[in-house]
Amino acid sequence: MPFKSLGLSKALLDAVNKQGYTSPSPIQQKAIPLILERKDILASAQTGTGKTAGFTLPMLQILSQGQPLRKRPIRALVLTPTRELAAQVHSNVKSYSEFLDIRSTVIFGGVNQRPQIAKLRNGVDILVATPGRLLDLQNQRLLSLSNIEILVLDEADRMLDMGFLRDIRKIIDLMPRKRQNLLFSATFSKEIKKLASDFLNHPVMVEATPENTTVDAIEQKVYRVAKDKKTGLIIKLISEGNWKQVLVFTRTKHGANRLCEKMVKAGISASAIHGNKSQGARTKALAGFKSNSIRVLVATDIAARGLDIPLLPHVINFELPNISEDYVHRIGRTGRAGASGEALSLVSADETEFLRDIQKLVGIKIPVEIVEGFEPDPNASTKPLKQGGGGRNRNSGNRNSSRNNNSSRKSSKPSNRNRRANDRRN
Repeated sequence: MPFKSLGLSKALLDAVNKQGYTSPSPIQQKAIPLILERKDILASAQTGTGKTAGFTLPMLQILSQGQPLRKRPIRALVLTPTRELAAQVHSNVKSYSEFLDIRSTVIFGGVNQRPQIAKLRNGVDILVATPGRLLDLQNQRLLSLSNIEILVLDEADRMLDMGFLRDIRKIIDLMPRKRQNLLFSATFSKEIKKLASDFLNHPVMVEATPENTTVDAIEQKVYRVAKDKKTGLIIKLISEGNWKQVLVFTRTKHGANRLCEKMVKAGISASAIHGNKSQGARTKALAGFKSNSIRVLVATDIAARGLDIPLLPHVINFELPNISEDYVHRIGRTGRAGASGEALSLVSADETEFLRDIQKLVGIKIPVEIVEGFEPDPNASTKPLKQGGGGRNRNSGNRNSSRNNNSSRKSSKPSNRNRRANDRRN
């Protein structure tokens, strides 16, 4: 099926062709016609499925119809959970609107707000934003959402995990009731369905692939290893394999820093990316990784959201996530666009239950290997880590989800409010 069969304008088809795409992905085939019909949609799409173009192309077509308003009020808002994803979405908007009279900009925290304010004052049709910075500028009366025609919530499941539910509701209250709503999520969890029922108008459900499935092109493998031997094993694998581009996931920011430092000492160029890093440091690390001047990028789940790394060959779970769906997010960053990829997981005894849940979710038994000299500890407990012991309690979900997904629960602890404030800067 060619893109022209979806009802897109010549200007958009020219932009798509310039980007080198010839046929739409499954999510694009399903979502674009529905959005052009001005329907609300609830879409499930994994990272790397082409979902950004799936909502960007029809959004641009709708906004380009008719004469642009002289003052350029914000007519479309795309909300994302992280700075990196916001920047990536805006890059796509700019590329696809090259032959249209459409203005767009992006705003997020962690950087000076003055350049962002200047662009808003010049007028924009499309605004891509993270919730925290958007509300900051709105509270300063530096932007208005009173003319919004299209709202997109991208990676809505992650926004809920990060505690943005209250912010999302505040933002929705600032917009006209009559508008088109597009909600994209990796999963159709109970929380996502509840959010969708609150503000989507008779939505059409769209699934690009069966929920929570993994890409066939990804070769998955588990290395059973003693917890204190993980660092040595990952250094051995990367060094002896002479791998040049490896994305490594850890559970915590401090864990990412420690692992990065040990890799550098072992002669492997590495950089960490997480919420405590400045935007400049994160951008520099990602640029070095893409240019192959940095071999290993060590990241937390939240910081890695929205990273666009074409043809990434290796993903390593230094620690398994205790939320099974996060495993699918992680390994989905390799094996894109028909390319092959490898996803490795270093699994210690206390992660046994996490592995069992992951295998149940993906529907396969992942091959296990043991490397001589890095054998698992036969006496180690298989009891999952508790939240205070270097990991998250699997029954509590993500650190913020159980607290923030319940809109009726009010936290009185200042530390929780501070944590939400810090997450907004991600």
